[in-house]
Amino acid sequence: MIRSAKQHRRTAAAAGALAAVSALAAAALAGCSADARPDPAEPTPPVLSLPRVPWEGGAEYWASFPNAEAAGWTDPGFFPVVAWHNGISTGEEVQYDKSLGINTYIGMSEETPFSLFEDNGVFWIGDRLNDSFDPGSPNWVGTFLDDEVDGRFSPADGLRQLETRAAQAPPGTFRMANFTQMIISNDFPAAEAEALVNGPTDVVSMDMYWYTVPHCSLQPYRSPYLVEITQPACRTASSYGRAVQALRMRDAADGELQQLWHFVENLNGGPAEGTYSGYIQPGQVQGAVMSAVINEARGILYFNQSFSGDCMTSNVFRASQLDPAFCGQEQVQAVGEVNRQIHELAPVINTQSYEYSFGPGLDTMLKVHDGYAYVFAMADGGTEPGPRTFLLPEGIAPGEVEVLFEDRALAVNSGGTFQDSFENEYTFHIYRLPLDG
Repeated sequence: MIRSAKQHRRTAAAAGALAAVSALAAAALAGCSADARPDPAEPTPPVLSLPRVPWEGGAEYWASFPNAEAAGWTDPGFFPVVAWHNGISTGEEVQYDKSLGINTYIGMSEETPFSLFEDNGVFWIGDRLNDSFDPGSPNWVGTFLDDEVDGRFSPADGLRQLETRAAQAPPGTFRMANFTQMIISNDFPAAEAEALVNGPTDVVSMDMYWYTVPHCSLQPYRSPYLVEITQPACRTASSYGRAVQALRMRDAADGELQQLWHFVENLNGGPAEGTYSGYIQPGQVQGAVMSAVINEARGILYFNQSFSGDCMTSNVFRASQLDPAFCGQEQVQAVGEVNRQIHELAPVINTQSYEYSFGPGLDTMLKVHDGYAYVFAMADGGTEPGPRTFLLPEGIAPGEVEVLFEDRALAVNSGGTFQDSFENEYTFHIYRLPLDG
């Protein structure tokens, strides 16, 4: 029954989006009466004649969850950015996290007062930590069912654990679970992996810290994943995006889509000494985040602990706030920068993507918003950084290409192409182009 309830919630979200579109269409038709004709000076916004990437509904998805809807998560300008195990004890600490783009938390001390969420306009996904927590508050948006059940239980026991926890979740909250990279591995029986991902959840995420765990350096190397990750591409930003692709394959198996989020380490992803493979670098943090977004991740979670190497802390963000000389300061600054870009572009990211290939050696996401096309681009995993040629689809006006956040523009030639270069494997560019018409 829990799985049926989950499917009902997703169907309701899709129905809500469809109803909204139908209402707008009805209003438009009503406006075409003799007494109220549409203004010819305001043409219908153009769209590209391309197929769309299947999706779960964008920001409208949250309309099925009363707390998230009341919290404003249905606003297209909202994008969830989550700190994993980031203790907060004062408003100043929360405001510092918000300055980095953090708006949601998972994992806290049982002593955390709920007023810190309400007073600072941030959100909680988890259990009632103490009597101050109000399950009816819009700041309590989600229930975190469990972490990594695919690695801690048999498949049957893992599903039973998620279903038991879901039955205990406060009404009004969405249900979320996180999985390990095992869930996207062909070593994990497909039917069992699909049953876990499509269990009593409304949001699923996955953690695999490609830059900082030993897997990519193993000899002999093997890639057991649904989407191949070769060894030359393994320790690159592209692996985070390919993991999202593979998780979507698991999620789509039941014909119902839910929100997919992805973890990125902000310093180190290894759980203990003996697994240390180095620290993620500032540009790599940003590239990993953007690769996940380009591949349709709807939320980003930061693994906010570092248990290996010579820069260890249980709270990377707090250490950066309290110690200007903290060894992970540059990574935290990089987190803040990429988060600000994501929040600024959230109304674009929260639209349905178009299916289109701009050319070889590229990993891209194409969006349309308010009369402009937006192209989010990186070099495809396993290919060498360097110059790339973009072939534009029909429907985009000729002229300059604005490169957002870089204070530069590129020219489109008569053949409808433009060129740009990617300095590193983690380099990304975001382009804005006017639509034709």
